[in-house]
Amino acid sequence: MSAAPTNRAFFFQAMKPTGSKTLGVRSAADESALAEELRREQLLLLSAYRLPAFVTTGGERLGLRDEAALNDQLHILLSRGVPLTEALEVASSVVSARAAAKIGRMRESVAAGAGFADACERVGGFDPVAVAVYRSAERTGDLAGAAERLARAARRRLAISGKAITVLIYPAVIATVGFLLFMVLVFFLLPTLAAQIRALSRENSLPWFSEMVFSFGEFCGAHRTALMIAMGVAVVAAFVLRAPIIAGVRSLLIRTPAAKDLILYSEISRFFSVMAAMTKSGVTLAEALATSVGVISQPRLRSQLDTLRQNLVDGGLLRVLLDRVDALPLATRRLLMAADRAGDLDSAFDSLASTTADEVDKRAARLLGLIEPAALIALFLVLGPVIVAIAVPLITRATSAG
Repeated sequence: MSAAPTNRAFFFQAMKPTGSKTLGVRSAADESALAEELRREQLLLLSAYRLPAFVTTGGERLGLRDEAALNDQLHILLSRGVPLTEALEVASSVVSARAAAKIGRMRESVAAGAGFADACERVGGFDPVAVAVYRSAERTGDLAGAAERLARAARRRLAISGKAITVLIYPAVIATVGFLLFMVLVFFLLPTLAAQIRALSRENSLPWFSEMVFSFGEFCGAHRTALMIAMGVAVVAAFVLRAPIIAGVRSLLIRTPAAKDLILYSEISRFFSVMAAMTKSGVTLAEALATSVGVISQPRLRSQLDTLRQNLVDGGLLRVLLDRVDALPLATRRLLMAADRAGDLDSAFDSLASTTADEVDKRAARLLGLIEPAALIALFLVLGPVIVAIAVPLITRATSAG
């Protein structure tokens, strides 16, 4: 089995069928692979520049929506006897353009005699869980059933991601509006208002707080162009380096009391969903644990699950080892122990995935209730000083004039 090539990020310029040009950042093994991928999207590569190794595009992985759509089509068509190459051709018509290019290359590889799991690895972008499930399904001859389980797992993960996005949308909107208002105030309104208020307050000195805010506004107004360019560069840099930034934010969130439980239950739900898909497809429990533990970012739980896997490989009993994974809720451990004794772990994993998804719902609603007032307070803390700095001299002057 050949290893998948290592992809690198490229900044490229391409021409559309209409003749217009487009710019973008895309990951590919090399420039010729990039040109071929763009060709499949009806784009002609004009120039490409390899970006540094630390730059990631965030687009290498197949998206969850595309993964669900692909596996839905594979399940429907393969279960009705449609050949795999034809099923892949149909699947490429229901996914995004980028995913369609990947599926097209997979179809060519399968038509040339490669196994489906091997084709996924060569193309790249597939979750290791999916590749492991496909490989096991090829051995058992149940690729259609495996695709159904993976589609269900992808939809479940989409639902969980949607809840996380819902929690983040409100503060993101508040932060964006607050930031834009603050920029308009300090770059455009504050310098003008500062000059007018200084003119009105010639005889009286301004309060120290107003003086400080006005000086800041005048500095921003005087260096507006340079500061806006610097902010633009910072935004571009944040976009390019978004992977380590997101990892850092996630690391911070899992240490925040209000958010860490939501993240933990989200990961547990995905973990059990992945375990259900893999074990039902014939993947051994130890192998499923080795792959599934990768979805856990909480250090303590991840370490305990990894230790459980190692002890299981060494001949330990699952029902005994589970009791040591105290990072999992007690009820969860007891249910898994009972399922292990009954030989029904597959159903237990599936049931726990649904139960923990419901818990994610409750905790997301609770966290959103905390975030809403906190976001409003943060907005006031950003805009409040500017408003106070403007209002105090005006009130003082009106009082003294009266």
